Parts: sequence; structure tokens; C-alpha cells
Amino acid sequence: MRVMILAAGRGERMRPLTDATPKPLLVLAGKPLIVWHLERLAAAGLRDVVINHAWLGEQIEAQLGDGSRYGVRIRYSPEGAALESAGGIAHALPLLNGGTFLVVNGDIYTQIDFAALAARASGIGPGAALAHLVLVSNPEHHPTGDFALEGGRVCSDGPRRLTFSGIGLYAPQLFAGIQPGTRAQLAPLLRKAMAEGRVTGEHFTGCWVDVGTPERLAQLDAQLRAASERRDGEA
Repeated sequence: MRVMILAAGRGERMRPLTDATPKPLLVLAGKPLIVWHLERLAAAGLRDVVINHAWLGEQIEAQLGDGSRYGVRIRYSPEGAALESAGGIAHALPLLNGGTFLVVNGDIYTQIDFAALAARASGIGPGAALAHLVLVSNPEHHPTGDFALEGGRVCSDGPRRLTFSGIGLYAPQLFAGIQPGTRAQLAPLLRKAMAEGRVTGEHFTGCWVDVGTPERLAQLDAQLRAASERRDGEA
């Protein structure tokens, strides 16, 4: 299975940190945020990775190279001007090999089991679900959530509202109506598929952080460093 990491955003909420550095390269506990993803994907056996970029994208390519130092194989999908989530995915479809693929937002930190998630890919495709979303409990900065999860199906609304984690499995058919190179958001596509009963989901209760502001980055950095020091002390 191929994986796409979304890394094209400008990172407005992260300014001034992102004025000279693309958000995925901001350092978290000693390594760039996106490297945490690459290392976990490699450990899960998911080694073919596509990364889109726009703002300061040349820095991403220079830093990560072909991915071999992280145990993965990286191909890049440059956009010039960012195409939004769905537009970026549609633009990168030729690099994603035509089958179900995994997408991960580049501005989150998570300890999800990517291998277990990839095992759900058999339920995604023509005649089945078009997407499988990982949802998380609503963080303080997003108390109303995004979607509802009922009986393993994701709906636009309902009593059990959760937040979309930025992690999902997708069938390429979900993006069939988007012309490559055009801007398009993901939520309208998902809501249409939800109305057809073709979006499944799960509630992930493990470690997940939307690293969307300098304050959250600093807080998570301190937490990870403290956890590392505790482990070193116990060794």
C-alpha cells in the first residue's frame, strides 16, 4: 500500500515559525515533525510514500531526499500553489498506484498502529466503502467535532460527534471528479460518500495531537522530551 503525507499547507497558525520553515520540518523532540511519520510508517512496513508540497517545498525535498535514511522510498508531488487536501490528493493519484491508499496529515503527531490500519484496506474500493476515517475524541480547541460515528459508519451528523484525525484510507474513485491541478476540499467529497453510506470509521483513543500552533508544538515537545528522559532513567 502507498501512503501520502499532506505537507503543502502554508501553516498560517504556526507563524512566525513557518515564515522561513515549512510546517512539516518544524522540530519536535529533536527531529522534524514529518520524520516521526516516516519512521513509524517504515516500522509498519509501509515504505512507498508520496509527499505533496507547495510552501517552501524545496526545503522538504532537500531535507528528506529519497527517504532511504528513514527506511522509506519518497516521491514528491509539487503543487506550486497549494491545492487543498482533495485537490492535492487528486493531483498525486498517478503516484499512488491505482489502489487503496493511506493519507496522513503532515501537521499531526500520533502513535497509531499504521500496520493495523492498513489491514483494513480490503474493505475499501469499488462496490464497497470509498473511505475509512480515523476519528479521535474532540480536543479542547475543537469541542464540537466533525462527524458522527455510528455502528462503524461515519455520518455527517449524529449524537456521537468526534474529530477527524487527518488519517484515512481512500479509494481513488472518491477523487474521480476532480481535475488534476484544481483546488478542492476533502470534506464535501466525504459528506457525499457518507450520504451514500460509503464511509466507515473507527475511534482511536491513543496518542494524537493536532500540532497546529506554536504553543501546542512547545507543549508536545516538552512532553516527549520528559518521556524520553524517564525511559533513559529506567534503562
